[in-house]
Amino acid sequence: MKSLNDWLAAYAVCHKNPSNILIHKICVPLIMFSLLGMLWCIPTPSFLDSSWPINFSSLFAFACLVFYFFLDLKMFLGMLVFCFVMMTGVYYIDQTGTLLVTSITIFVLSWIGQFWGHKIEGKKPSFFEDLTFLLIGPLWVLHSFYRVIGIRQ
Repeated sequence: MKSLNDWLAAYAVCHKNPSNILIHKICVPLIMFSLLGMLWCIPTPSFLDSSWPINFSSLFAFACLVFYFFLDLKMFLGMLVFCFVMMTGVYYIDQTGTLLVTSITIFVLSWIGQFWGHKIEGKKPSFFEDLTFLLIGPLWVLHSFYRVIGIRQ
């Protein structure tokens, strides 16, 4: 398995233009949020019904967190907080009855933004090379945030 630094360095190759970087720092979290929202909307099979909020969204988040845990503990902890905040937001939007339409709208607009950023950059998105980069994007944003607040990697 590649190290965190290997993944981040490979991701950074296609993300050097300041406009593309800004677009990604906005759109990557929005895509993650909207994906969690869309997965939340999939009806939960009866064998998953319980007092715990177990659904396709929480199962997906758990699987991602397992990947992050084995990649790097600091990133795992940050993504754990990130996922908790996003899942809380998804829960509250779901209470309004607008979660699916909100999530689809955010998802589509954010992907348009991502591709626009790559058009500015002049390079294809990293996930065309390896789908794992779809999991690395949020770590790249978190890594950038860690640097701003002084957490060293």
